[in-house]
Amino acid sequence: MTREAVAIIPARGGSVGVPRKNVARVGGIPLVARAVRAAHAAGIARAVVSTDDDEIAAVASEWGAEVVRRPAELASGTATSESAVLHALDALADRGIDVGVVAFLQATSPFQPVGALAEAVSRVSDGSADCVFSARESFEFFWADDGGAARAVGHDRSHRPRRQDREPLYVETGAFYVFGASGFRRARHRFFGHVEISEVPAAFAVEVDTPAELRAARALAPLHVDAAVDRMDVDAVVTDFDGVHTDDTATISADGTEHVRVSRSDGMGVRMLREAGVKVLILSTETNPVVAARADKLGVDVIQACGDKRAALEAWAAREGILMARIAYVGNDVNDLGALEAAGWPVVVPGSHPRALESARVVLAAEGGRGAVRELAERVLADRAASQDHSRGERV
Repeated sequence: MTREAVAIIPARGGSVGVPRKNVARVGGIPLVARAVRAAHAAGIARAVVSTDDDEIAAVASEWGAEVVRRPAELASGTATSESAVLHALDALADRGIDVGVVAFLQATSPFQPVGALAEAVSRVSDGSADCVFSARESFEFFWADDGGAARAVGHDRSHRPRRQDREPLYVETGAFYVFGASGFRRARHRFFGHVEISEVPAAFAVEVDTPAELRAARALAPLHVDAAVDRMDVDAVVTDFDGVHTDDTATISADGTEHVRVSRSDGMGVRMLREAGVKVLILSTETNPVVAARADKLGVDVIQACGDKRAALEAWAAREGILMARIAYVGNDVNDLGALEAAGWPVVVPGSHPRALESARVVLAAEGGRGAVRELAERVLADRAASQDHSRGERV
């Protein structure tokens, strides 16, 4: 049996405040997937998702996690997180995995501080602490409402010292709790023995439990990008046509023939992708000869008359043997939402519909028909090269 540090991520299917919360996307990535990739980025090789839900299990597996199926009695609204972690530890032991350190991550914390998490694992692994948890610094004054009368908590209401004259307190962010597995089994709770705080930035100490918090997290996501983690290493680029290859306008001649404007630079970008072995597909809602002509000119696959772009994309990916997590999809409007939500890399162009922007992991700088596809191609190829260099460095 091997003894190792393991990330355990409880993610049940039921959610009252935000339906299907654990697969809701922030920055274009499902919440449970954000926790999995944070664990891997922190150097934790094995990430385990404990769930009772088929969709969550599928998403977790696609993003590189192992899955422990949790019984219904441990997935109710009243079941404790500790019970899920204990169950996962037992399941891992049955698989021959001896867990030395547990990194308990909450999928509802979308901005995991990767460096702090890695340090916390190190502190528990070397015996410096039994438990390390993420917390933000606070100088807040707390009050309780006693039947309509306000009562000061933790401070003297008659004395208001300046911030610089007060000792800070710390508030749990909920992002991570790292602890020794054997001590946790004995105590049956996470705060045992010598407990230490890992201070993390307050700006990203967001927990998603309500629709408003989900909207706030999505607004913050573009500011929380780690270039080392967010490499667009994909096997396929799939694009909408109108608004991506074009500027979303058309001219119509007297005989009804439609003309659109495309970018030669985009054509070179597609060629670069094809030469690098990256599959390219154009997916269009309408049937239009100009789309077929452009796809033929570029030498790429095209699917037209898509009433359901997500279904068409998933069927194409299955035929090609490509994981959805390794597809970049570029769109700009509401008819792209299904495909944007299904792809691992949902990408939009500037000026896209607000709902499309909300679903995006990347917003390109170049506009549709004015180099957007070329920009994406160069990003894909640069990130693939960086990933390959990183892999070679690890093997050396």
